[in-house]
Amino acid sequence: MKIYNNYWEKYFKTIYASFIVLIMWYALHVALNSPVIPSPIETIKNFIIIFPKILAPHLLVSLWRITIAVLVSLILGIIIGVWIGMSKKVDDFASPIIYILYPLPKIAFLPVLMILLGLGDLPKIILIIIIIIFQIILAARDGVREISKELFLSVKSLDLTKAQVYRHLILPAILPKIFTALRISIGVSIAVLFFAENFATTYGIGYFIMNSWSMVNYLEMFSGILSLGLLGFLLFKIIDIGEDKLCKWVKAGKNDMA
Repeated sequence: MKIYNNYWEKYFKTIYASFIVLIMWYALHVALNSPVIPSPIETIKNFIIIFPKILAPHLLVSLWRITIAVLVSLILGIIIGVWIGMSKKVDDFASPIIYILYPLPKIAFLPVLMILLGLGDLPKIILIIIIIIFQIILAARDGVREISKELFLSVKSLDLTKAQVYRHLILPAILPKIFTALRISIGVSIAVLFFAENFATTYGIGYFIMNSWSMVNYLEMFSGILSLGLLGFLLFKIIDIGEDKLCKWVKAGKNDMA
């Protein structure tokens, strides 16, 4: 019964939040009385009509690009972040470099990447990686740093192998921070993807939105914006499910505090 109530509470929150957004959207549509902001009802109808044959291919290409970029960033970011966190010498060498590179507006390097790597998917994927990987690295590094010396001494006394230490101590310790960094990264990566898909491509939801805008087809433009929002929502839900499965102790701790 408790599990049922939890699921119902989650679905109810999603439904009421969507309802509030639609009301605000409709209010803006009525207030401006302009074709630039079409009615949410008309947009949803158009979205349903064009999704199977028109929107779906663009959305799948965007999903492919962002999934590859996030997975590569996640793997490399965790490896590098744990390596930095476990070694003071590496930390002293690498952290200043990360602090200099992290704030740089790396999105401006898209033209350079397209010149060096061509006009396909690769420069767009690499651009997302070099923007979001730093968040993963810092999250993993900070997660390792927060592990107390007593815990390291405890696992050492159990005569665990290095692989077992990483599996049973380090990875569980950094996972909550990694999921938090992932949520931030998803929002950033979608924004970067939208920008990158406006150059040298004919597929991608960013291209579809801007092409609809240039054709003064605001209904299809907002259908693309709606699909982009749904893509972000889907990715966030996947992260939530992953956190619920892999970080059960975090959820249990929150329930105890409540």
